[in-house]
Amino acid sequence: METVFMIIQVIASIILIASILLQSGKSAGLSGSIAGGAEQLMGKQKGRSYETLLSKVTSIGAGVFIITSIVLVYLQK
Repeated sequence: METVFMIIQVIASIILIASILLQSGKSAGLSGSIAGGAEQLMGKQKGRSYETLLSKVTSIGAGVFIITSIVLVYLQK
């Protein structure tokens, strides 16, 4: 059982690394943070389905990674 969770954790970590590296930066420096906040406020970022998909994959991968980590610690006791 422990081996199955280790394999799942390795797969989740690879997915997590890939999805984080594929995401583009939201802002660059102080001017980017000011402009980025204005764009989010005005709703100009609605057409980014690829980035939304990567964000969801990252969230799911992180959740799976955390759950498998907790299960592996529990199985070692």
